[in-house]
Amino acid sequence: MEQSINHTHFRSEGDINTTPAREAWNESINDEATQSLLQRDANIFLHQAMSSPCLDSLTAAEGIYIQDTTGKKYMDFHGNNVHQLGYGHPHVLNRVSEQIATLPFSPRRFTNETAVKCAEKLTQICGGDLNRVLFAPGGTSAVGMALKLARHVTGNSKVVSLWDSFHGASLDAISVGGEACFRQGMGPLMAGVERIPPAVSYRGAFPSPDGCDVHYADYLEYVIEKEGGVGAFIAEAVRNTDVQVPSKAYWKRVREICDKHNVMLIIDDIPNGMGRSGEWFTYQAYDIEPDMLCIGKGFGGGLVPIAAMVTKDKYNTAEQISMGHYTHEKSPIGCAAALATMEAIEQENLLDKTKADGLYVQQKLLEMKDKYPLIGDVRGIGLLWGVELVTDRDTKQRAYDEAEAVLYECLNNGLSFKVSQGNVIQLSPPLIITREQLTEALAIFEEAIANANHKLHSGL
Repeated sequence: MEQSINHTHFRSEGDINTTPAREAWNESINDEATQSLLQRDANIFLHQAMSSPCLDSLTAAEGIYIQDTTGKKYMDFHGNNVHQLGYGHPHVLNRVSEQIATLPFSPRRFTNETAVKCAEKLTQICGGDLNRVLFAPGGTSAVGMALKLARHVTGNSKVVSLWDSFHGASLDAISVGGEACFRQGMGPLMAGVERIPPAVSYRGAFPSPDGCDVHYADYLEYVIEKEGGVGAFIAEAVRNTDVQVPSKAYWKRVREICDKHNVMLIIDDIPNGMGRSGEWFTYQAYDIEPDMLCIGKGFGGGLVPIAAMVTKDKYNTAEQISMGHYTHEKSPIGCAAALATMEAIEQENLLDKTKADGLYVQQKLLEMKDKYPLIGDVRGIGLLWGVELVTDRDTKQRAYDEAEAVLYECLNNGLSFKVSQGNVIQLSPPLIITREQLTEALAIFEEAIANANHKLHSGL
């Protein structure tokens, strides 16, 4: 049966692939080999929202660049958040090659040196009391393990999460997620999930004249007390896709509330972990510690899928429960990639570099905001930035068409990124990017912003 579809839901997570602007982009690809591959893709893969049809076809990826079938290179400022080290990082490639040649697979009931070393290194960079690890094949699975552990530890099955949040695409993950595009048409999901508004500074549900966002945390306590039986609060420390950056006061208050009510705080750092904030993990920028940390994506160095759930020794009480039971639970190849990723970040001093680059990007984007009324808000941390486009700064009306125009002009000029909520340009380059490359990318972006701004305000 054909269901009624609300296409605006799909804007929350990414670009809509069926707009006139997207159709024009598809028609502009006149390379026969590319069109042939795109058609073969459409003929063989199951179509799904936000992934079909494909944007282009790729033949190579190296450093900060992806390369399409025609040989054109794009600076990748999206990378599905796996590309903190870019693509084909030599240290990661070498370590994985060495691992493949010695121990390519470890059956789940066995351990191996690489997996243990990776887990030890991971707990070292977490610091504090986060010293127990479970690996998983992907971030969604790490979230599932965290939800199970929270039920076991607290005896409470209910979960509080945030509207507009994304924690994965499996049924349990979309149950706690806050994006309608993933829940639509799926019927009954996991019971006992309550969602509350996120701490949003620019267009939040409960705006404050002074910009304070602590009252969003107070609402969490209100829901916990009224609902009862809440075992976990799950959230990203910084919302990745449309880049929402709460205050330190907000997260300090959240930590206090969770402690007071015996609610486990689960931080989902799957897209932002491995240094994107300028810290190993985004929660460290807020001087708090979660009860459980979920990581993935960039953990495998842009090469191998691997994720992890990290928790505290005092929660190591689930010996009789199968939390993960994954075939690749202690994958030597995945752990080799993750260990090499952590080593490379340290060896290249990428955390400090990311903080410095973040200040540079902030300066350039704020200069653009002063020049172009199309930009309503600029927000970010480290090398994760959101530029919200509006047709009117007073009404904050979302500039959907202009955001698409900026996207496709930048693609034409060799810069790829993601659009979230339909009007938020998300810029998340690899941490290895040089200052020269960063400057070049921002120049491409500004030219597109200037053109879209001129058309909007000249009535063209």
